[in-house]
Amino acid sequence: MHLELLGADDFVYAAFAPWAQQSLTLARVAASHRDRYRLITAELEVDAEPSGALWYRSPGAAAMPVTGDWVAARVINATDAIVEAVLPRRTLFARRAVGKREEQQPIAANVDLVFLVSGLDGDYNPRRIERYLILAAESGARPVIVLNKRDLCAELEARIEQTREVAAGAEVVTASTVAADGLDGLRGHLAPGRTVALLGSSGVGKSSIVNGLLGEERLRTNAVREYDSRGRHTTTHRELIPLPGGGALIDTPGMRELQLWAGRESVDRVFDDISEAAADCRFRDCTHNGETGCAVEAAVDPERLASYRKLQNEAAWHETLSDPLAAIERKKKWKAIHKAARIYKQR
Repeated sequence: MHLELLGADDFVYAAFAPWAQQSLTLARVAASHRDRYRLITAELEVDAEPSGALWYRSPGAAAMPVTGDWVAARVINATDAIVEAVLPRRTLFARRAVGKREEQQPIAANVDLVFLVSGLDGDYNPRRIERYLILAAESGARPVIVLNKRDLCAELEARIEQTREVAAGAEVVTASTVAADGLDGLRGHLAPGRTVALLGSSGVGKSSIVNGLLGEERLRTNAVREYDSRGRHTTTHRELIPLPGGGALIDTPGMRELQLWAGRESVDRVFDDISEAAADCRFRDCTHNGETGCAVEAAVDPERLASYRKLQNEAAWHETLSDPLAAIERKKKWKAIHKAARIYKQR
């Protein structure tokens, strides 16, 4: 396979140049299972494991190969290889690890476009869409919101408008895997050299969309539960699938717990309507939480504003743990702001 069709470009080849001098092979990670990988090279597909030197050099588990990574590999034979290095990532979609650990959990690397899939059945949730948009903003990949199962939605136009209100400028398309033209709005985003990842909760139809775009039943699918429209984890690992005409799709397992691994700047980018309304607040340092003359509270839907506050708190907590000194300075700043607000109200 021509690796250019999978996204290899001047950036990738320049990063690989030092490793090429060591007679290593350029490859892309098609699947990862803990410390076992499936690699695609220009000539074959092989199973691989990391070298001891790679384990030693890596600053943490998040730096180890994930689906979508470009790597330098030492091919042993027609079926096996050793990964010697992970090339610099252009983009990285990641979340905070499940549980109480403050660790980054990479989902997919070197993604150009991400389909944020939401089912138009009983599991539709605009608050969840906001979370995915924040992680997409942090990753560097361009998001497209896909409203799937449009054939099951009796109020399609209202759902589209509701989604656009939280989309922060991202394109919103509808899809159906049962209609003949149900995936036409997605096919236009596929192109040679472009990597598209599908993300969303279990049961939204990601694997069905992949099968439809491939034109074959490549991935296993299951029906969702009737009472809450949620599915079981049919997809158990992340997999990069080359497209017949070039480009690649990355299918991912459903994520029911989506904790942020992002800063407050990414939150502000998704909630740009709040940033625009804040320009009309009476106080420049308004916290949009009961201050006199707050333009945000008057203009923004209360549920969206509550979501903004919650996500800002999550992002601030992440920043606190990643940069404690900067967090101390921010705490001092906001303490002074709140004190000034209390004095003003007393007067």
